[in-house]
Amino acid sequence: MWTKGILQSEKILLAVKSIGLNSTTSFTRTLITNNTVQTLSRANLSTKKDVDQYLKEYKEGQFDKIPDPSKLEHFKNARESSLESNESKPPTGTHTLPHPIWTEEQLHNVKITFKEPEGKVDKMAYFTVRTFRKGFDIFSGFIFGQRTEKKWLNRICFLETVAGVPGMVAAMTRHMKSLRRLQRDYGWIHTLLGKLIPLYCIFIIVLVVQLEEEAENERMHLLTAMELRQPSTFFRLSVIGAQGVFVTMFTGAYIVSPKFCHRFVGYLEEEAVKTYTKCLEDIECGSMQHWKKQQAPELAVRYWKLADDATMKDVILAIRADEAHHRTVNHTLAQ
Repeated sequence: MWTKGILQSEKILLAVKSIGLNSTTSFTRTLITNNTVQTLSRANLSTKKDVDQYLKEYKEGQFDKIPDPSKLEHFKNARESSLESNESKPPTGTHTLPHPIWTEEQLHNVKITFKEPEGKVDKMAYFTVRTFRKGFDIFSGFIFGQRTEKKWLNRICFLETVAGVPGMVAAMTRHMKSLRRLQRDYGWIHTLLGKLIPLYCIFIIVLVVQLEEEAENERMHLLTAMELRQPSTFFRLSVIGAQGVFVTMFTGAYIVSPKFCHRFVGYLEEEAVKTYTKCLEDIECGSMQHWKKQQAPELAVRYWKLADDATMKDVILAIRADEAHHRTVNHTLAQ
């Protein structure tokens, strides 16, 4: 029965085309299978008179019924844009490596410490950090005049672009060393837990993971600061130059002496803890008191699992705790 119905529908369609209609007509074909009705297609029919009229309007520049091809989006771009709109993109910072989540007690118990240099390597690392610190303070103008929000954000952004380099360079160098020596890294942490393997291999894996986490952690500090201020073109060019020089120097230094590099980062994190402690002092009773009430960026709330009503002061406390953690890790690795 349903086959006979479709054949009759096709005959009606041919009759409509042969007769010609004065207006557009809609026609629907249906298919009946297993007692269900399915719509196969829908065709809009127009007469030759209608087509000629549409063509005339199109040549006159009227694109009400026929779109202008020059203004149509290319089908490839249209497909990509539709896919992007349909896909729900996760917010920045959703997929991150495991990292410490600090308690209120830990956030407020961070202390400024100093590791006394022992031997020539430690003294050289400490002298290098102090030289960089003084040079940057003078070059950036941070020590001159009042420490404003613009100065703080510029300082944080620039330092974090450099601070994210050591962890990634060290992890990459350790990985290449493992490849050169043809030593297994055993890949998966759950495999390590079920096998007896050399302690050195466990140390290498934990070290590489820790260094990668440290690099990403510093990057999240940068992204948080950039939520409040977008760097200028000059600032971006300065970052490119600084990274080019620092990556090259640090990679060469790590190949020669990993101890020097980890001690260097340890002293660098000591200075970072001092910097963020000064920032907290300005928030409490200085020029940055509005950060006690300013809402924390959503990125920071997600990353550090802060309260919904967290402020910028809570963000600085979390960043300082991270820097203190990096300080301890790198001084330990330098032993």
